[in-house]
Amino acid sequence: MENINLNALRKIGYGLYVLTAREGGKDNGCIVNVVAQLTDKPLQMLISVNKNNLTHDMILHTEAFNVSMLTEETPMEVIKHFGFQSGRTVNKFEHCQEEHRAANGILYIPKYTNSFISGKVTQTVDLGTHTLFIAEVTEAATLGEAPSLTYNYYQQHIKPKPASTAESPKVTRWVCQVCGYVYEGENIPDDFICPWCKHGKADFVKQQE
Repeated sequence: MENINLNALRKIGYGLYVLTAREGGKDNGCIVNVVAQLTDKPLQMLISVNKNNLTHDMILHTEAFNVSMLTEETPMEVIKHFGFQSGRTVNKFEHCQEEHRAANGILYIPKYTNSFISGKVTQTVDLGTHTLFIAEVTEAATLGEAPSLTYNYYQQHIKPKPASTAESPKVTRWVCQVCGYVYEGENIPDDFICPWCKHGKADFVKQQE
């Protein structure tokens, strides 16, 4: 790691997407940031999903998913709803007033999105903490023209800024560079996993005073 500056990797362009799946009559979704088209003949795409997510397990079993492309109009509440809580303990679609399902029977997100793509998994690659799913595109539709949400735009315009600590007791704070979660404590345990984005200690940096 001596010649690796992790800040360089954070310069890679990412989007933010809602990945949805359905298994046994249950719908679920989570936030992902790795989605890409692989080939056009045949039309294939890939997604990378953290194994801690329930959506990951559902896709592993059913081999089907939808990706909804979030736009710059997306409020923080949407990111929190799909990214900061687990479908293992919360029904993320419990209060869904109107269902929008693709031909594969899986929900997609019609609001704050400009398109959705359905995939049928053809290959999986175990990446340790994540699984890479390679899939055939089975359906794709545009829903609007608003610009797609990039990770950089989220960081600059949507994610809340850290609260002022001018009048707070001196506490060592570590900030997750992926999602902004703040861990308080002199040191972060080596096995600590961010409760929001599921990344580890390596993605936390000490907050400057």
